[in-house]
Amino acid sequence: MTSFIDQVKIFVRGGRGGNGAASFRREKYVPRGGPDGGNGGDGGDVILVASPHKNTLIHLSYRPHLRAENGGHGQGNNKNGGKGRSLEVEVPVGTVIKDENGVQLGDLFRSGMKAVVARGGRGGRGNSSFATSRNRAPGFAERGEPGEERTLLLELKLLADVGLVGFPNAGKSTFLSRVSAAKPKIADYPFTTLTPQLGVVYLGEGRSFVMADLPGIIEGAHKGAGLGHRFLKHIERSRILLYILDMAGTEKRNPLEDYLKLKNELANYHEDLAKKPVIIAANKMDLPGADQNLQRFRQQIFDGEIFPISAVTGDGIKNLLEALYRRLQEEQPDMEEDADAEIIYLPPLPEAVLSVRREGDVFLVQGDQVEKAVSRADLSSEEGQRRFQELIRRLGVEDELLKAGISEGDTVKIGDFEFLYFP
Repeated sequence: MTSFIDQVKIFVRGGRGGNGAASFRREKYVPRGGPDGGNGGDGGDVILVASPHKNTLIHLSYRPHLRAENGGHGQGNNKNGGKGRSLEVEVPVGTVIKDENGVQLGDLFRSGMKAVVARGGRGGRGNSSFATSRNRAPGFAERGEPGEERTLLLELKLLADVGLVGFPNAGKSTFLSRVSAAKPKIADYPFTTLTPQLGVVYLGEGRSFVMADLPGIIEGAHKGAGLGHRFLKHIERSRILLYILDMAGTEKRNPLEDYLKLKNELANYHEDLAKKPVIIAANKMDLPGADQNLQRFRQQIFDGEIFPISAVTGDGIKNLLEALYRRLQEEQPDMEEDADAEIIYLPPLPEAVLSVRREGDVFLVQGDQVEKAVSRADLSSEEGQRRFQELIRRLGVEDELLKAGISEGDTVKIGDFEFLYFP
């Protein structure tokens, strides 16, 4: 069975835009032949795609850095560079996208949905784009913009057909290991199950369904006690809830009280959970006292089918599985394949305002607009340098440098670019 990973941190970066070209065609009577530099292509995007073929995020734990292809550079003869290929990565349906602070940015709750998590940078303009009546032969071009980059937290809300609900030591893990190929860790202490365990239940004749053993719940889980929200978030989208109750009342438990407490925790977390179809598995019927407890339980509970079973001996399990399968056929899935599913665009990153601070002998300039201007500037030509100087003056950089006490010959650093300041 594939390991289950329900949380992963990834770094995503869109492709850098291609550089524009500074080129001139050879044409008689046209100054310097006329500019014909093409534009650079836009960088590719990083896109997450909700796929029914994935049920874990483990592939991203091995590949946490996702980068799209850069755009192609422009060429002479007005040839534009090609757009970089976007990187599409499949994730399980039910993947929630959050920023580093845990703020939710998107939810891929339907098969086929896409989320553009890092946009590619724009391609730089070629020199033909800068030709004017006053400057008919510009000798500079723009470089491509860097792609958007950010760190994201991906969190999986499990999408199982049947979700096992029960207090610690109720026998959920033993039950799942008997009915499927899953091998959850089993021991006689609370919270043996720390992460969800998926198992596929085969009934023969092409009949099967997915069952999930979720971390054991305790009182106060809806407030975050114990494994709290980490447990409850996974059960939100299970189609049927299977309550596993310790009917023998081991560890001095009362199965009726356990059942009522479980229902209360689910309802307090989200009212929709209390409306899901329920089947009750009266487990540990091989132990003394279980028959008497079951009789009392039946007399007081009227809102669900009850199946006496023993996860250890296997008694009653076949009837329970058949009932689960029949119920699943009656229930409509929470989601359907949708070829035209929507595309989510994450909100843009907050823009850093212009700031200047002194670090030793260097004046460090920061701010999204000025850093973007540096990344796009063609500093290999005198025209490009003059244009860059005019641009940073319009952005107010020189005024801020003077306020910070800069003098002629001091070093200024913007991004990776350093230069000496001369008024």
